Amino acid sequence: MDPFALPLIAQLLDAAYLLVESIAALLHPLAGGASAAIAVVVLTLMVRTLLIPVGISQVKAEWARRRLAPRLQALQRKYKKNPQLLQRKTMALHKAENVSPFAGILPTLLQAPVISLVYALFIRGTIGGHANALLASTIGGVPLGASLITTGITWPGVAVFAALLIVIAVVAWISRRIALRLALQPVDAPAAVRLNAVLSWLPFLTLVFAAVVPLAATLYLATTATWTLVERTILRRRYWGQV
Repeated sequence: MDPFALPLIAQLLDAAYLLVESIAALLHPLAGGASAAIAVVVLTLMVRTLLIPVGISQVKAEWARRRLAPRLQALQRKYKKNPQLLQRKTMALHKAENVSPFAGILPTLLQAPVISLVYALFIRGTIGGHANALLASTIGGVPLGASLITTGITWPGVAVFAALLIVIAVVAWISRRIALRLALQPVDAPAAVRLNAVLSWLPFLTLVFAAVVPLAATLYLATTATWTLVERTILRRRYWGQV
C-alpha cells in the first residue's frame, strides 16, 4: 500500500508541491531555469527552520546523557556483576535527575514524517494526480528528476552530481569525526566501543542514498545534511560549550 495515497498525506504532499511551485514562480524572474532548484533549497531551509526546536531538544538530551555519564560509569563499575541491580540503580539515577533515558528519541520520531513528506516530493513522478513538473526542471542542464546511476548522465552534467556528492561526503566526514570525539565510552564494554565506531559511519549512508536518488532529492540531502552539521555545532556551543 502506498502511504502517500492516503487522503490526508496526499493532501499534505500536494500542498508542499504547490508551495515549491509558488516559490519557483517568484524566483523565476531572477533565477530563470534554476528557479525550481533554488525553490527546493528554500523549502528545505523552511522545513529545517521549523524543526529548530527539535534540534534543540536533541542537543539538550545529548548534554543530559553526558552530564550523567561519569555517575553511570561509576554504577557500571560497582554493579557490573549484578545486571538487575545495575538496571534499577540506573533508572533511579535518571529519575532523581529528572532525565529520561529515552530523551531525544521523541523529537527524532516527530521529525521523521516531515522529512519523509519533503523527500517524497522530490522522488515521485506524479503528485495529486498530475505530473510532478518539479522533476522536469533543470540545474546545470540536468533534469531534477534525473538520477546519476539510472539515466546515464554524462559530462558536464555529471559535475552537478559530483559537486553535491562532494558536499555530502565532506559533511559526513566532519560529522563522523565529531561523533567519535563526543561518543560516550561504556565501562569494560569493548563490544559497545566497537558499536560506537560502526555507528559513526552512519552519516555516509546519506552519501549512498544521494548517489541513487533523483537530482532534486540529492540537492535536498546536501542541503539538509549541511544544515544539520551547522545547527548541531551552533547548538552544542550554545548549550554545552563544545562541538
